[in-house]
Amino acid sequence: MNPTTWMMVITFTLCLTTGCSSEQLYAAGRNAQRTECLKQPDQERQSRCFKDAGISYDQYKRATESATQ
Repeated sequence: MNPTTWMMVITFTLCLTTGCSSEQLYAAGRNAQRTECLKQPDQERQSRCFKDAGISYDQYKRATESATQ
């Protein structure tokens, strides 16, 4: 398991055991995604990755709610 994945597992485990909200879990996932964005091989992929990682929790929630209706 790579260090980023390991950190995500630890973060999610801590959040689950301490009662983090879904918004806090979402933020932890976005932070991990931003770390992964830095590993992209070219600027175009990095930019696209950061754009995806920049979606707010409210935007994400609206999109998932409309997709499930």
